[in-house]
Amino acid sequence: MTSHFSRMSAPSSSPSSSTADGPGGARLVRATAVEMVAADLRQRILSGKLAPGSALRQEALAEELGVSRIPLREAIRLLSSEGLVNLQPHRGAYVAQLSVDEVQEFFELRVQLEPWLLRLAVPQLQAADLARAEALVNEMDSAPADAWSRLNWQLHETLYRPANRPFALNIVRTLHEKSERYLNFRVVSVPQRLQARQEHMELIRLSRAGQTEAAATAMKRHIGSSVMEVITVARDQIDDASGG
Repeated sequence: MTSHFSRMSAPSSSPSSSTADGPGGARLVRATAVEMVAADLRQRILSGKLAPGSALRQEALAEELGVSRIPLREAIRLLSSEGLVNLQPHRGAYVAQLSVDEVQEFFELRVQLEPWLLRLAVPQLQAADLARAEALVNEMDSAPADAWSRLNWQLHETLYRPANRPFALNIVRTLHEKSERYLNFRVVSVPQRLQARQEHMELIRLSRAGQTEAAATAMKRHIGSSVMEVITVARDQIDDASGG
């Protein structure tokens, strides 16, 4: 059986893909397989390809990915520790279903943290940072929904990283990842994409001009403009999953 990950394998000379004999080498190979399976499933969950509440059929997934059940089970446990998968005794593994209250809380945290990060970052942003941010906005114009969410995070990260607050940045990254499953459904229509583009370009313009407080205020508006739509999508998905 050809592995789904064969095209992703590192060259045999790479330490990360070592096939050395002995327990240590075996552990290294297995750890790499777990990480690769986890990364694949994580992307499917975050992109919405695996919808909230859907079952993870281990036999079918192992066959599709070209791996044994052992790294698949370990990858699922890893995703469970990240809050992306629920493990239910005697029932199996399911993509975690967020409550409306949880989605609301994610955005409440974002609206507190992200304007603060941008306020710290604006004086440190370089021309190269802003050029990269503009390039990401342009790339988002024609990106499919799952790629749009990934690019959206890269844009926000580009604007925040010069704040040099890595712990806070990791928290914000987690908040984006947990809510982007619902954000994907928001960016399908042209008007919503145009609105997001305008807001992103305004953030870049204000940052380039060094208007720190105006940029932070615009970021707060930007996050707030999407929260009700995302909550509506989350509520609809929860109703569908429960048969409501």
